[in-house]
Amino acid sequence: MQAFGGAKNHGIVMPDADLDQVVTDLTGAAFGSAGERCMALPVVVPVGEETAERLKAKLLPAIAALRIGVSNDPDAHYGPVVTPEHKARIEQWITTAEEEGAEIVVDGRGFTLQGHEKGFFVGPTLIDHVTPKMKSYQEEIFGPVLQIVRAADFEEAVRLPSEHQYGNGVAIFTRNGHAAREFAARVNVGMVGINVPIPVPVAYHSFGGWKRSGFGDIDQYGTEGLRFWTKNKKITQRWPDGGGDGSNAFVIPIMG
Repeated sequence: MQAFGGAKNHGIVMPDADLDQVVTDLTGAAFGSAGERCMALPVVVPVGEETAERLKAKLLPAIAALRIGVSNDPDAHYGPVVTPEHKARIEQWITTAEEEGAEIVVDGRGFTLQGHEKGFFVGPTLIDHVTPKMKSYQEEIFGPVLQIVRAADFEEAVRLPSEHQYGNGVAIFTRNGHAAREFAARVNVGMVGINVPIPVPVAYHSFGGWKRSGFGDIDQYGTEGLRFWTKNKKITQRWPDGGGDGSNAFVIPIMG
């Protein structure tokens, strides 16, 4: 049965996508739960420079509107990360991206929440001009950090998640049915969403990624999970119709 590994889920944004809807989906998928979930969407891949610039312009006010709070704050969009060590780790990844040449568009390092100054809070972070060679892209940050990796065309957009070491989930945002079908068929990732930012199937379907995002030979639940706990019995039967006169004789061939 499959065990879960890491994730670095990508969201591909085609030029024809509804960017207002994409931004709504991204803010929830990238920053919800402080980015600490296996199906978070920490990498967005706009196709074409014009798409990238339009998307970034729409992301900025949406990120600025995010409210960070504690669990009993009904208006909070997300809360603290799990430990002070993880907070430091996330902030170090942001620093690493900066040192590698990425642009820190919105910086969540050093964030404090009034009245909870000792809390493990990280502000929402947007990083642009990330490249596949950067360590911050290659590894999982697991925090409220969204990275923009710009793709020149559709082929590069397919290649980026396909070549990444993790292959848990991927999403494509488009109005073009042909592009969606082509992407879903070709991308080397275990779960694919089409205009769905977190492509987690309902429980009676199987869940599980590919490559370093999953270990084992079958998926984690659904019918494959049932098969893992099932002991199969093989029964071979023959019910000849006759009174034993030889007309239904069963002959094992000896030649051929």
